[in-house]
Amino acid sequence: MLHGAAAGGAALAAGAALTACGGGGGDSKGNGPSSATTLGAASEVPVGGGKVYGSAKVVVTQPTKGTFHCFSAICTHQGCTVGSVQKGVIACPCHGSEFSVSDGSVKQGPADKPLPSVPLKVEGGKLVAGPAKKS
Repeated sequence: MLHGAAAGGAALAAGAALTACGGGGGDSKGNGPSSATTLGAASEVPVGGGKVYGSAKVVVTQPTKGTFHCFSAICTHQGCTVGSVQKGVIACPCHGSEFSVSDGSVKQGPADKPLPSVPLKVEGGKLVAGPAKKS
């Protein structure tokens, strides 16, 4: 079964996961794409980890098989781009902030706000992010 992010829930569409999350807002501040953007194959995101898509300014995680979440890749501390996803956290290389792969919440500061969620759907085995909903 496919599950969505806690902030917005999930919907099934043609047998694919659809994560519809609030927050973020697709804008020039790097809070995800302002229009639907194909990121790549869902199979590129490892189970238990994730992948940073720097050009789209998002990070996609797959905490459990078939469950995908998408967040802004811009750290809420000082705006650095997160660098990696490992051991259940999204890590920012600038000041050591860490965020949950499941919901983007802060696991370790100095960041004190979660990563904003970005809508994500899987269409034909491809990840499609955005447009982000405005708060």
